[in-house]
Amino acid sequence: MGIVQTIKNFFTRSKYVMTTQNLANITDHPKIAVSPAEFGRIRENLKYFAGRYPQVEYKDSNGNKNKRDYNHLPVGRTAAKKIASLVFNEQAEIKLDDKDADKFIQDQLQNDRFIKNFERYLESCLALGGLAMRPYVDKDKVRVSFIQAPVFLPLQSNTQDVSSAAIVTKTIKSEGQKQKYYTLIEFHEWKDGERYTITNELYKSDNPDTVGARVPLSTLYEDLEETVNVNGLSRPLFTYLKTPGMNNKDINSPLGLSIFDNAKTTIDFLNETYDQFMWEVKMGQRRVAVPTQMIKPEYNQQGEKVIVKRQFEAGQNVYEQFDNGDMDKGIGITDLTTPIRSDDYIKAINEGLALFEMQIGVSAGMFSFDGKSMKTATEIVSENSDTYQMRNSIVSLVEQALKELIISMIELAIAYGLYTGNVPTMDKISINLDDGVFTDRNAELDYWIKVVTAGFGTHAMAIEKVLNVTPEKAMKIESEVHGNTLDEANSERDQTDIDIYGE
Repeated sequence: MGIVQTIKNFFTRSKYVMTTQNLANITDHPKIAVSPAEFGRIRENLKYFAGRYPQVEYKDSNGNKNKRDYNHLPVGRTAAKKIASLVFNEQAEIKLDDKDADKFIQDQLQNDRFIKNFERYLESCLALGGLAMRPYVDKDKVRVSFIQAPVFLPLQSNTQDVSSAAIVTKTIKSEGQKQKYYTLIEFHEWKDGERYTITNELYKSDNPDTVGARVPLSTLYEDLEETVNVNGLSRPLFTYLKTPGMNNKDINSPLGLSIFDNAKTTIDFLNETYDQFMWEVKMGQRRVAVPTQMIKPEYNQQGEKVIVKRQFEAGQNVYEQFDNGDMDKGIGITDLTTPIRSDDYIKAINEGLALFEMQIGVSAGMFSFDGKSMKTATEIVSENSDTYQMRNSIVSLVEQALKELIISMIELAIAYGLYTGNVPTMDKISINLDDGVFTDRNAELDYWIKVVTAGFGTHAMAIEKVLNVTPEKAMKIESEVHGNTLDEANSERDQTDIDIYGE
């Protein structure tokens, strides 16, 4: 290979060439770095999260094929919801040291009901492995759009840190008597290392399962530009939050795993056991065999025909007619009901839940089918509990993501002339996710008092940790407290002390 061709190849690595204007799957796009297997994994997680299972096919006693709904336990959704509520709720606080920036952000977040919305979407993040948040301008407000895992795809230029991504938006439009399916792909990329570029591509298909052929943006979006450059950004115009831990399904993927990605076989076991249990309960209703000789005949004449009906305890569905021939040798009325193995099924389900708890990394007793295995408050607060450790891991990532989002919101507001102040740094933003469940305030205060008394830490450090404020805020509080203490001490001195020791 000549040196000229080598140079050409070098400069074309960051570019792509569409060899065709048709895409069967979104992962076929040369820019997108997600493999079909990884994309399929996310779609499968969505199935477990939503509880979408096909009907069960079975044969009845006569050999006829039938279908019924699949009974399942919403284990994936329950786990995601429970853990999300432990990490983030409406008690969460976001504060900035800069007064102007803090006022601006509080107005934007409150107007957009961000706290309430983020609490809901955090469920999706834990269940599907990731969540992207993208600020956008709506008139004179900066709002936040939540992009869930199935429509957020990293690009080829990423390593383990997602700095470039594609955001997919699907739209259905009726054209005549047919439905047309549109797919808008929004590429967020860095050009030349400084310029942030957003590129839009639109695809059209007759089939909801394919992306289709590329069409002009004006087909569906009249005012949407193909390329938009945004200057003055220090970070991507989105924040990607993913679950803690390594992606062991694809170690080269920058995407996160669902909290139950490694527990799907256990979820399948739980659902299968629960389905059998519910079907046995349904099929275990009482049944009594009654000889036909004991059934009262009723005659109903309809025209020239005489209809014979036999009745035994009308209005009941527990009796089955049984022709046993000679009544003298018959069995008479016989109870055919079989006992339901409820204890066995409940024990099996609880064993499955215990295994599920171990696999997702929470403390034993967090989930139970019989309502008997409940953790005490002491066990929940314990810093050694698995649930506590898992929560801390998620909290650290959530705090980091929220700080990055705040910076992106302010930078976008500056770019559109909605804010004229300074852009805060990460250490100037404090996130308080304390929900009062896992934190024993008295124990934490006693701990830091001992640390300061022993000379292992400063008062400012203790204030920062106990009150969960920024280091600058902690220093300010310490100076105020120290100043007030001196003033109080001086006010308590009498004239004799002043005469002896001076002012």
